[in-house]
Amino acid sequence: MILPVSAFVVCQNEERVIENCIRSVSFCAEIVVVDSGSTDATLKILQRLQDEGLPLKILHEKWRGFGAQKQFALDQCTQDWCLSIDSDERVSPKLAAALPALLQQPEVDGWRLTRYDYLPGYGFVPPAAHERYHNRLFRRGSGRFDPTDLVHEGIRIDGDVRKASPGGLLHFSPLTLGEQIEKKNKYSSLKAEMKALRGAAPSPLKMLVSPPMFFLKWYFGHGMWRCGWLGFIHAMQGAIYSFLTEAKRYENAAIRRVPPVEPADVSRY
Repeated sequence: MILPVSAFVVCQNEERVIENCIRSVSFCAEIVVVDSGSTDATLKILQRLQDEGLPLKILHEKWRGFGAQKQFALDQCTQDWCLSIDSDERVSPKLAAALPALLQQPEVDGWRLTRYDYLPGYGFVPPAAHERYHNRLFRRGSGRFDPTDLVHEGIRIDGDVRKASPGGLLHFSPLTLGEQIEKKNKYSSLKAEMKALRGAAPSPLKMLVSPPMFFLKWYFGHGMWRCGWLGFIHAMQGAIYSFLTEAKRYENAAIRRVPPVEPADVSRY
């Protein structure tokens, strides 16, 4: 069954994951892909899928930042409903089966979807260890991104928004711990910059409190304890990301106060 949904995704160099992402939304009447300069096989894969008959609209746009780039992709959608999906995500079979009924509820303007992470060496977490619910599926015209979101962009949806179940998005990101830390290092810099641009002052208290709170929320609240030590590692990555974000905010503010210029007087040493 083809549904009146525009799935939209932004990508760059996602040859490892893009095909399964696109195939998982093949029930959509339209699939909008905005590429920001892939140099690997991503575009060849997309072209092959388009040649197979998938309803792909492939666009090219210079990177604007996460919020602005996804808003650009959303602006290209034409169907009654819009689904935001990342290139390393897939619509689960249970969610795909539930979608026709979800779209037929006239009083609902948007649906929040959960995600199931993939842990290298473990596989997808069990259904009971899912993430919180995110705004992802909404009527066209009722949802929008904040173009100033440099990272962790969220969708603002006007109207009645509910949790969708069963199923969710399968988050297949088979990155090693080293690769994950590199990614979190990059994202924490973007988040620290974003908060500074919005006038948020750094807080030593948040630097102390946020990392353990993040760990506890993920390990116990989101059920990562069900995945053994790999679940512990996954939750700890989030704590590291939280610490890096708050530490960079504090350090950046300190450097603005005391620029890194070597002192002329070092006689006391």
